[in-house]
Amino acid sequence: MAAELEPEAADELISVCRTSVGDELRSITYFTDADVVQVYLRSDLERTADLVGFAEHERMGFRSQSAYRNTQLGEYEATIRMFENGFLTRVIDDGHGVWVTTDDMSIDRFEELTCALTTVLETIGEPSGDGRSGG
Repeated sequence: MAAELEPEAADELISVCRTSVGDELRSITYFTDADVVQVYLRSDLERTADLVGFAEHERMGFRSQSAYRNTQLGEYEATIRMFENGFLTRVIDDGHGVWVTTDDMSIDRFEELTCALTTVLETIGEPSGDGRSGG
């Protein structure tokens, strides 16, 4: 079952990602502990990604948030993964998160993207117990 995301929230995610990373944006995926939905996929890419498999891995971030609390590094903000053909940035807020894939770009743009995604996730609010986002 796909996570339910209000159309306005999906539009906001797309808008902040396009503003932050421009044409380097490849995809946007929203997820909760139970569900996953691809919000955006660039037209030149194929729908072959295993979203459920990615989500299983990225959900580990829900547990990692508590593991990183009270460290000298400060609060956990995001995870950036580097791949041969681009990057994956994951941002989590409470019981939901977003991962964004991009082409190669400068590190400053990842910080801008992370801040923008955090703001949108806080606005969306914590998902309800049935896997649907709050609003």
